[in-house]
Amino acid sequence: MLNLDRLAINQVTTKAWKLPEAIAGYAQAGVRGIGIWPEAVESCGLANTRKLLNSHDMVVSSYCCGSMFVARGAAERADQRDRNRALVEQAAEIGAHCLVCVSGGLPPGHPDLHAARQCTREGLDELLPYARAAGVTIGIEPIHPMRVAEVSSLTTLREANALCDALGAGLGIVVDVYHVWWDPDLEGQLERAKGRIVGFHLCDWLQPLEQNLFGRGMMGDGVIDIAGIRAIAERGGYTGFYEVELVSRLWQERDPIQVVRTCIERYRSQC
Repeated sequence: MLNLDRLAINQVTTKAWKLPEAIAGYAQAGVRGIGIWPEAVESCGLANTRKLLNSHDMVVSSYCCGSMFVARGAAERADQRDRNRALVEQAAEIGAHCLVCVSGGLPPGHPDLHAARQCTREGLDELLPYARAAGVTIGIEPIHPMRVAEVSSLTTLREANALCDALGAGLGIVVDVYHVWWDPDLEGQLERAKGRIVGFHLCDWLQPLEQNLFGRGMMGDGVIDIAGIRAIAERGGYTGFYEVELVSRLWQERDPIQVVRTCIERYRSQC
């Protein structure tokens, strides 16, 4: 049975709860980790977020940010640089284990995927020295190719490993089973990522898939070999949190207390 000390829940899993309720609710259930989004911190206040985390002895397993590297033109790039640096500062303030980078897809009017990938590499290269100085690890998260246009130009673990090879210290990889389970090179790339995995997200792929990104399943309700993927990461030395990130309109409509209980049960029985 997996140790509950390594379970985290991303706040989007219980969307009916605002951030203070999620922090208190997870802690009361015995869950130590929470994945947080900037919008929730903005609403709650940075200092208050830190206070709530400390008072409930909670750890931020991930600070999740999207559209980090999509700017075109000098003015947009300057605004993007300032936003990304602010995210690093916020991640440092709340003690996040990593700042999750979801790079962004194709900006309107710019259908050049190669250029989008180059922007991601250049943006990471520019941000990394700032993150290193702040003591913040950036975790790049490959996203399923079905969302390449809207969400992320980074789609495979192979690409993520190549970026880590090129850019060096301070850059790690967030493995989300929903996004990588299909990859025929999954085992090899997970082994290549030894020492680089800084986050591990849990949910399941339902069959048939009806709602794309917002139709994820609770662990054990779908087709992903979650335990098998986790075992490869463990053999590679991963010792961090396993974070339930259940982006699901169905589950988000349910009683958050029951959702948390189910997350714990399925984590123990299916992962």
